[in-house]
Amino acid sequence: MKLLIMGPPGAGKGTQAKILSQKYNLIHLSTGDILRKEIEKKSSTGLEAQKYMNAGNLVPDEVLLAMMYSTLTELQHKGVILDGFPRTIPQAEGLSGIFESLNQEIDGIINIQVDKDVLINRLVERAKNSGRADDTKEVIVNRQNVYLELTAPLIEFYQKNIIHIDGDGSIDQVTERILKRIP
Repeated sequence: MKLLIMGPPGAGKGTQAKILSQKYNLIHLSTGDILRKEIEKKSSTGLEAQKYMNAGNLVPDEVLLAMMYSTLTELQHKGVILDGFPRTIPQAEGLSGIFESLNQEIDGIINIQVDKDVLINRLVERAKNSGRADDTKEVIVNRQNVYLELTAPLIEFYQKNIIHIDGDGSIDQVTERILKRIP
């Protein structure tokens, strides 16, 4: 099974991805994990990504897609859940090309939806509890706006295959809603 989970910061993507990966024996792939693995392997794309990261810049799509291709090729006979990738239309188009080249397809695309004010309150509370001083309300609002600008268009891109999930409620309630809807 190949799943993709998306939603704005604070929607619970990572939490639900972990739950689904355990339930369905999937490998939970986050962009950060893939970047760290490629850097650790000292692969050419990992070393290139590290240059951007060390300079405080975003890793370009072509580098992320090269890493994703390497990872998905390595795991092509295993189930995966992609968490936090793709984030943009060019990444989604590249990911579609990767799956096509591997003669595979995405089995389900889960979009966790939560009201913006609820998300902001969740993240403000999480920041207080985690002691992350950099997660101010202004930073959180900006991250929500960046998501809406760059990532929300993916909802339209994947509109034929997307499963919308109400992400308001407890972790168990959201998990139950997802399990009722995935293939």
